Amino acid sequence: MPMLGLGTWQNDDPSECTESVKTALEMGYRHIDTAQAYGNEEAVGEGIEQADVDREDVFLATKVWIDQLNHDDVVESTKESMEKLGVDYLDLLYIHWPSGDYDPEETLGAFDELVEEGLIERIGVSNFTPDHLEEAIETAENPIFANQVEMHPLLPQEELREFAEENDVELVAYSPLARGDVMDVDVLNDVAEKHDASAVQVSLAWLREKGVTAIPKATSEEHIRDNWESLAVDLDEEDVQAIDDIDETDRKVNPDFAPDAW
Repeated sequence: MPMLGLGTWQNDDPSECTESVKTALEMGYRHIDTAQAYGNEEAVGEGIEQADVDREDVFLATKVWIDQLNHDDVVESTKESMEKLGVDYLDLLYIHWPSGDYDPEETLGAFDELVEEGLIERIGVSNFTPDHLEEAIETAENPIFANQVEMHPLLPQEELREFAEENDVELVAYSPLARGDVMDVDVLNDVAEKHDASAVQVSLAWLREKGVTAIPKATSEEHIRDNWESLAVDLDEEDVQAIDDIDETDRKVNPDFAPDAW
């Protein structure tokens, strides 16, 4: 899984979404993330189709929404997502939240079947706590490949990172720029100045140093490129420690249906 991807949450203007996906892929991105709940799977699929990049070179992920998590709905809605995206397999399929119709045995049983049928290559979960993640690992017949959660320098997710590393689960960071708030953090701006970079690029580089894949949302070519150029930013131990020392817990995404002990 490429460690920098394009997130598409709230990218709900069809033409803009299609163009941003096409732009990102032709710039060099190879990881595209969407979800049933985003309402843009068709536009994402169109962007992949228009880009001068082979489908097999694109790591494509989508997510099953909380009202589609019983066995039959998982299977049916996933096939609908694939039709909208215009693909015959998904590189990664996530459970969007451990909420709503989520039942570990029923939901993950359907995901296992999709793997066996060759419709999805990997099982993912999203917004899972360590307890939810442990339960999923024990329940699924196939490995849990990734857990997608909010993570950024203002929400470092230390406990979850440690648990994921111990259990060979990849972490994928959504909202990796804290909804733009990273640009107002003095420590990040100081490190950015040192590297002739932006606070955005430093935040993405910090996630990469933690072994975490980031999927920042961007729609304009300028922002897509700015995020892409974070791959050239190499932080040293002093930089990483300075960012670790920010020591804040500023969660930006916290819906009513989020899990307890969140």
